[in-house]
Amino acid sequence: MSVTSARPDGTTRTGDPVVLESEPYAPASGGGWLFFAGTVLGLAGLMRIVDSIWAFSYHGALPQGLKDGVLGDSLKNYAWLWLAVGTLLIIASFLVLVSSQFGRWVGMIAAGVTAVSAITWMPYYPEWSLVYITISLLVLYALAAHGGRQDTV
Repeated sequence: MSVTSARPDGTTRTGDPVVLESEPYAPASGGGWLFFAGTVLGLAGLMRIVDSIWAFSYHGALPQGLKDGVLGDSLKNYAWLWLAVGTLLIIASFLVLVSSQFGRWVGMIAAGVTAVSAITWMPYYPEWSLVYITISLLVLYALAAHGGRQDTV
């Protein structure tokens, strides 16, 4: 197929081949999973930071007095842990969403840390801890299975 094209000087030229793409643009395999992982890491980071703000400012009665708590009986210990984990999660989220291979590994570590940090609260709020752990495992799956280098064609 040829087409008539106009040149910048005003003359026309016939015969330039037109290249048509045979397939429409298809997103990379697993792109939805990676978007899920980046978004969940960011949301979990925000939730952990809100948890830490709550823990720093809370002065009421604690659940079962944090008896036999993994990090002791002071809510401040949990607040510092949650603040550090929340910051790590937000950084990992940004790196995953910009498709950084380094970010993939940071995200996997952050998801693992999130799952482990949720275990510390398991005796007091088991349902929420299990939700955190399940979501962390889904993020780990997304980054492990779909976070590799993308082939460019």
